Amino acid sequence: MRLLGRERAAPLLSGAAFFQLRANPVNTEHAEFWAAARQVSEIPRSRGPEVALAGRSNVGKSTLINRLLGRRKLARTSSTPGCTRGLIFYRVGERLALVDLPGYGWARRSTEERAAWKPLVEGYLGDRKALAGTLILVDVRRGADEEERMLADYLDTHRIRRAWLLTKCDKLSRSELMRRLRVLATELDGILIAVGAGSNEGIEAARAWIEEAAAKRKR
Repeated sequence: MRLLGRERAAPLLSGAAFFQLRANPVNTEHAEFWAAARQVSEIPRSRGPEVALAGRSNVGKSTLINRLLGRRKLARTSSTPGCTRGLIFYRVGERLALVDLPGYGWARRSTEERAAWKPLVEGYLGDRKALAGTLILVDVRRGADEEERMLADYLDTHRIRRAWLLTKCDKLSRSELMRRLRVLATELDGILIAVGAGSNEGIEAARAWIEEAAAKRKR
């Protein structure tokens, strides 16, 4: 288990060793909307490595994407969860792309629409050769439920690189956060990245993971 982010908090949470593995920094200066797909046939042809972000509809995914890309309003944020319909592609620099997957959980969408997302998302995750990795977003206060664990199992089955991105860490006090991180470190397998979109903590660690995943996909 490796925890990245809040590098100065404690040796357990140090991301220093990971940062030594970085590829060229993500160039967020030229980040922009690229494409949207509500069905498999609308998925654009890949232009390089892609990293997907998945999570429940109220986990703060759009805010995090804006932080990762250094933009304020590139990804749409809303007080109503579940605004992402279909796959949203963001071009980052010359080759990399981030892909926002539809939020699941209590998104206010029809049963038919949410059911249509399943073949779209699974078709993308299972068949996209350009997919370098997936970040599974989890609210640090709530932890992972069955849906997140099923997604992790699906990614493992398809041998897709993944990491847990623990969001809303800036909503907790330092002592509360440390307690939650220790609990989740025993409950989740793989790499954990603790981020606070409001404070920018852990954003560089998340970018570093994206950079490494993209670099390995290029080999």
